[in-house]
Amino acid sequence: MTYNELIERVGWGEEFPFQYKEEQYWISQNKEGRYLTKTKGSQTQEFKTTAELFEYGKIDGKKIIEIWDEIKESF
Repeated sequence: MTYNELIERVGWGEEFPFQYKEEQYWISQNKEGRYLTKTKGSQTQEFKTTAELFEYGKIDGKKIIEIWDEIKESF
């Protein structure tokens, strides 16, 4: 899957678990918004839209696009 395909599929309502630096993360959603959650400690970032999640969501201070090469095999 490409990064743009991930954005598109999240926009359709799909949810994805993935791993980064031996930590588990989850992209999820409900009717109130989109969420980027670090499983350990349940640290959740909340966004109104898919676009906001991919624009403002951060993992270790980096956007998902910035770590894509390291996580793309998880998708």
